[in-house]
Amino acid sequence: MSLSQTVRGVTFQNPTVLASGIWGITASSWRRVAANGAGGITTKSLWLAEHKGHPNPTIISTPHWTLNAVGVPDAGLEKAREEIGDYNKKKPVPLIANIIANTVDNYGKTAAEIVQLQPDFLEVNISCPNVEDEFGKPFACSVRDASAVTKAVKAVSGKIPVFIKLSPNVDDIGSIASACAEAGADGFTVINTVGPGMAIDLRSRLPILANKVGGMSGPAIKPIAVRCIADVYRATGGKFPIIGTGGIMTGEDAIEFLLAGATLIGIGTAIGYRGAEVFRMVCEEMTAWCEAEGVKSVTELTGGMHRALSSSRP
Repeated sequence: MSLSQTVRGVTFQNPTVLASGIWGITASSWRRVAANGAGGITTKSLWLAEHKGHPNPTIISTPHWTLNAVGVPDAGLEKAREEIGDYNKKKPVPLIANIIANTVDNYGKTAAEIVQLQPDFLEVNISCPNVEDEFGKPFACSVRDASAVTKAVKAVSGKIPVFIKLSPNVDDIGSIASACAEAGADGFTVINTVGPGMAIDLRSRLPILANKVGGMSGPAIKPIAVRCIADVYRATGGKFPIIGTGGIMTGEDAIEFLLAGATLIGIGTAIGYRGAEVFRMVCEEMTAWCEAEGVKSVTELTGGMHRALSSSRP
């Protein structure tokens, strides 16, 4: 039974990928994740220049969900060059470089710099507020803005595939995906965090997070992620690879994402619940399920729900 996936010419030993923002800071941490079974690595979001995050407390977790308001901190391009350069000297699994910016022009500039470091994919986080928008809405919330960012990054990406990371906090994620596809996107990451959400300390009666609100991840958002993946797959005709992420805890969760339309599986918050070895455990659980169901390769599973729906129609 094979877990291997080849996506846009890049081969992953298995479909699990470290999601952006979790353990994605140094080359040594990326190698540690790979040693624990991850098929690929995504960096934290990389900015053109140093970007300060929010003050503590920034994270709160329960058995069902996690809220984070870290604020996407980053040391800037010099640190990215150092860590990605180090990782590429001895690269155990493919590397996906996640980039972020506050203007369309800065997305292009950041992409141009990171492309020189030769990551396997670029992942474009468009959930940052757009400072050029009158109301400061994230680029991910607008067909026009999402398309503009995609075009700016594609203009400088060369042969490196560009994956647009979409937000679930929109009315029609399919229309955003379609616009990005038309603008040249090579694939998608679905989804980013849900929300924002809030948690209140009962004794002080104040919000627990210093930022008051934060993005929600963890098991509670899985059904939203599954629906969003299915919507993006359907809207783009099943022609674009999708990195599905959001609430995956087990191998069966991963199988569900594949059936909805995902090709690779992003795992992040689950590290806090099951430990760094979650990647290996998810792969073992996927293998056991596939062998029990007579599935010879996970490539057979991507989009399976859509095919089942088609065949069930009279």
